[in-house]
Amino acid sequence: MEIELLKKENTPKNVIEHCKAVYKKAVKISANFDNVDDNLIRQGALLHDIGRSKTHDITHAIEGVKIAKRYGYSNDVLNIIERHIGAGITKEEAIKLGLPEKSYVPQTLEEEIVAHADNLINGSEEVDVDFVISKWKKQIDDSDENIERLIELDNKLIKAFEE
Repeated sequence: MEIELLKKENTPKNVIEHCKAVYKKAVKISANFDNVDDNLIRQGALLHDIGRSKTHDITHAIEGVKIAKRYGYSNDVLNIIERHIGAGITKEEAIKLGLPEKSYVPQTLEEEIVAHADNLINGSEEVDVDFVISKWKKQIDDSDENIERLIELDNKLIKAFEE
């Protein structure tokens, strides 16, 4: 159903492939936990970038919420879409970026899983956290706080389960 919705909203094919890859990675991450809502992971991961059917800038998360809301998705799915950017955006960072003044930091395990799965997919290819850190250092001014949140997510969701 979510793939059909992405197509209906004229989401670019490469974005749809990215969403599928994020979903696969999110499923891998969620296997580490017993208390994850698999349906929420599926919906959130597949729809996290639906806003890219309207814009490719940082406001795609806001646009994605508007679209998913029109189709009756739950607040839990809307929150995943809204809070998936990077390792989250604080209220202060949101103001600097011109987003509505509020925190966009993931609050639930499902939000964290989808956000981090998105971080670990470049296009439709899986990458490691070191790749993401290197990319962010080049793209984000004053990236230290963002990188700290990224490493915390990686430690919580992946490293804690490695042998």
